[in-house]
Amino acid sequence: MELKKTGLSAEEIVNAYKMVLLGRRLDERLWQLTRIGKTSFNISGQGAEVGQVAMAMAFDREKDYFLPYYRDMSAVMAWGTTTKEILMGSFGKADDPASHGRQMPNHYGDKKNRVVSHSSTVSTQFPVATGVAYGALLGDEDYVTLVTTGEGSANQGEVHEAMNFAGVKKLPMVFAIENNGYAISVGQNEQYSVEKMADRGAAYGMPGIRVDGNDFAATYLAFKKAADRARKLEGPSLIEVMVERLTSHSSDDDQSVYRSKEELEEMKKHDPLTTFQKQLIKEGYMTQADMDALEKEMKDMINQATDEAEAMPDPTPESINDNVWA
Repeated sequence: MELKKTGLSAEEIVNAYKMVLLGRRLDERLWQLTRIGKTSFNISGQGAEVGQVAMAMAFDREKDYFLPYYRDMSAVMAWGTTTKEILMGSFGKADDPASHGRQMPNHYGDKKNRVVSHSSTVSTQFPVATGVAYGALLGDEDYVTLVTTGEGSANQGEVHEAMNFAGVKKLPMVFAIENNGYAISVGQNEQYSVEKMADRGAAYGMPGIRVDGNDFAATYLAFKKAADRARKLEGPSLIEVMVERLTSHSSDDDQSVYRSKEELEEMKKHDPLTTFQKQLIKEGYMTQADMDALEKEMKDMINQATDEAEAMPDPTPESINDNVWA
């Protein structure tokens, strides 16, 4: 779909691309840090950056709430978390906004930007999100709640309970399932029997649609419609975002064990970052020279953020019980 159909300005479109590129290059840096032993873990969003940034841009990031899952780094940064803050989380630094260095990497949280942290137990953010959204109704507040997970995690019981409650109460929220085809090593045909995960929406009294997460405009418009619907108190929506998983599930996984060489090579031919770049040039938003300059800018920024984050203080032993309640 043509980018002009989003209604976004040229500046907004270029800024979206900057965030997509930053997501990819920072993810690559996080893999490097893990491989050389400076950080302990990384779970990648490579292949989903276009869909994630388009999704985030459809919301009012000055007042809406976001409950992400572990693969949502690009969306979290589009919501307002900085490159340095992401790196501090991976390094386990005291000023990490998600947990002050006490949580695993990729467990995103940022109170100042209304990004609510989550548990390592997958999809527990879903019932929490219904609580956040219910708070808008009870407090007569004008915000929308976005919650995400992968298609594997979407089969957990908490997801169904949350969607049922949201449908009954007509909560102002949007459920997103980022479908990359694999729950670690388990393919779609062993995860669910419906043709589309979006088909589940009807069971909970909400619209359910599937969108191509490699298509920035289509993804943005789908989420914009859902967010506007929620803001009008017309109830929740379910959006299934079809994305790629270009890397293994995490730094502890090797997807070549369960995905064929042919499948992996074919997927990389359709890298959404490359597709988005070609579209931006074709539609006149950027030139190749613009993109080359931006690559250098991103490299310098990530290098500086890495150095600064690594130099930040670690949590002190005395702070182990801070922010812990019983």
